Amino acid sequence: MEQTQNKSDFRVKIQRFGSYLSGMIMPNIGAFIAWGIITALFIPTGWMPNEQLATLVDPMIKYLLPLLIGYTGGKMIYDVRGGVVGATATMGVIVGAEIPMFLGAMIMGPLGGYLIKKLDGLLKDKVRSGFEMLVNNFSAGILGALLTIAALLGIGPVVEGLNRVLAGAVQAIFDAGLLPLASIFIEPAKVLFLNNAINHGILSPIGIEQATNAGKSVLFLLESNPGPGLGILLAYMFFGRGSAKQTAPGAVVIHFLGGIHEIYFPYILMKPMLIIAAIAGGISGVFTFTVFNAGLVASPSPGSIIALLAMTPRGNYTGVILGVLVAAAVSFAIASLILKSSKQNEEDINVATEKMESLKGKKSSVSNTLTAQAPTETAEPTAAAEEFDFKNVNKVIFACDAGMGSSAMGASVLRNKVKKADIKDVEVTNTSINNIPNDADIVITHKDLTDRAKAKLPNAHHVSVDNFLNSPKYDELVNKLK
Repeated sequence: MEQTQNKSDFRVKIQRFGSYLSGMIMPNIGAFIAWGIITALFIPTGWMPNEQLATLVDPMIKYLLPLLIGYTGGKMIYDVRGGVVGATATMGVIVGAEIPMFLGAMIMGPLGGYLIKKLDGLLKDKVRSGFEMLVNNFSAGILGALLTIAALLGIGPVVEGLNRVLAGAVQAIFDAGLLPLASIFIEPAKVLFLNNAINHGILSPIGIEQATNAGKSVLFLLESNPGPGLGILLAYMFFGRGSAKQTAPGAVVIHFLGGIHEIYFPYILMKPMLIIAAIAGGISGVFTFTVFNAGLVASPSPGSIIALLAMTPRGNYTGVILGVLVAAAVSFAIASLILKSSKQNEEDINVATEKMESLKGKKSSVSNTLTAQAPTETAEPTAAAEEFDFKNVNKVIFACDAGMGSSAMGASVLRNKVKKADIKDVEVTNTSINNIPNDADIVITHKDLTDRAKAKLPNAHHVSVDNFLNSPKYDELVNKLK
């Protein structure tokens, strides 16, 4: 029992680590895509080669993107002040290495934010009146300078060496023709919600270095390929039963076009044997990518077919599309055989969703779309809700871990309800827990994240929901806002 608990605790820690990495990367995906577009268009092998515009590629990949990651990592720890020190410290690893320092930024950003937070705590109540600004500026400046020097002389070379070891290992696997076998680890890891740790912690940094040198990298396709999940969902559409069969078409749209892979995880957990289909689909897809020498110029996020095609360089569309289709076909064939030869229960999808939630360590707002047939929440107003002044609400924020997937969908649902109710001057948007703006009037989170949101912004009115896509509290809130 103790050993099982230790394994569970370790898995939760890895998941939180992946979530933290995602929190540093996801807010800056727009900048990564901008770099990918410029690279795809203007490098010598691009769609519109332009020597002058191509000069943007190296500075963006070497300076802009690592600094954004470092700033975001520091800001997650200690708001803007932490972000500034984190970005300053990141400059040390950038200058101290010859490769793009994404791993270094993921270290120095949070480290800078953490240390300035601790330093401010030590100096609190010890600064004479009138000297606060002087001390604040110089404490951040001195710490930033020391961290930058330490990063340049020590951390940068170490991280560069580690990055080269990892890149060498990946290259050795690739040269040996064994890269497709990476799916044996990647596909099960995705179902266990370890995809962020693998993708953002290992594959993307190495892939970006390869894309800088070669204009593309196949590593961007390993985790983001929607083919294996698509094949499994299609198998449920044709050969599933009960609620699993009924919900599969909607899940296909969310997964393949929306890029939210989390939606198909319960279908695998419902029939664990389906992990074989996912692995086989992943292996066949990666094999197809390597045969056609296909790759992407940047990491697609979210992992939808639209994002994949947007990041595909000229001459690689055939390989990328075939890789996705082959992966989907193989996983569909194997999943169909498993489903047709095994007993299926209509309630399996509910049990699988609960299993997924326990694996993730919190309720999955996206997976709730699979099982929510009727509202289960009570909409009884609390005393705090009755006291809150809904007449002066200007900003409603949906917040989740990364601020991209489930919160974006919830914000879209409420935004449409607010628009239909003809409510003016109320902004509805989404963000991550760590980036909730200080001027938010109402913060809506999944009930398992509400405590973190309250700690971030205690003065806001907080609304907890079980299901981002189907909550009765949305209608209640709209009525109060009228």
